[in-house]
Amino acid sequence: MNSTLIRNAMTVDVEDYFQVSAFAPHISRESWTSISCRVESNIDRILSLLDEEGAKATFFTLGWIADRHPDMVRRIVANGHELASHGWAHHRVSDQETHEFRDDIVRSKAILEDIGGNAVLGYRAPSFSIGRHNLWALDILEEAGYRYSSSIYPIQHDHYGMPEAPRFAHHPRTHHGLLELPITTMRLFKRNFPAGGGYFRLWPYPVSRWFLQRLNHLERRSAIFYFHPWEIDHKQPRQQGISMKTRFRHYYNLHRMEERIKALTRDFRWDRVDRIFLEQDA
Repeated sequence: MNSTLIRNAMTVDVEDYFQVSAFAPHISRESWTSISCRVESNIDRILSLLDEEGAKATFFTLGWIADRHPDMVRRIVANGHELASHGWAHHRVSDQETHEFRDDIVRSKAILEDIGGNAVLGYRAPSFSIGRHNLWALDILEEAGYRYSSSIYPIQHDHYGMPEAPRFAHHPRTHHGLLELPITTMRLFKRNFPAGGGYFRLWPYPVSRWFLQRLNHLERRSAIFYFHPWEIDHKQPRQQGISMKTRFRHYYNLHRMEERIKALTRDFRWDRVDRIFLEQDA
């Protein structure tokens, strides 16, 4: 594969700032309906940003969000992006029983398909909460009609991660079963280093760019990058009573994020997950 022609997968986890797992002990799900959502205006900024460079992306969207912002979902699809599932209300898979997880992914898939008008093929677990202890979830995803998952993060993290998992696309259960697509990592010093999410805000931009260039040019692989709409929203309300670590992780460099995403769209080629990985897997 010619590295200069490699397309990378841009992905967006569509959730609002008050729905992140780190805030769960402080903001109850019962209170979500009373909080003013900011996700729609952030998504519109992202759509405009991507359109400037002709970049396409996959939007892993909560069913809860889609139910309340159906026109936003339709705009995502109308702009040529892929609509995928992030579950219904950001429940970690590791906190769900088998029947709860099945109901969650079936319900979210149904509403996204009803609003978007296209088949939903992909799923990403909230907080990458599929790992060595609940791989059964992949079988249920396949039974529910999903073609791929992007839920196992091959890193060491205090809240998630399966560092021994493969770094690249693979079939974790059967040879022709559900395709697992891990978020991109860089292998250095016998350890996997993340390249997206909050780490993209942590590293200086040239470091992240080098990570992705190295992946494209030396490993000849397509990257899978992700971020959240709230990460371009530095004016979002500040949550009180959270730990210093949570405060740092959530708010650090929010004011720089939009310009960094713009730089990514200029420096690399971006497309939807389904068009890159399902075509390769056919």
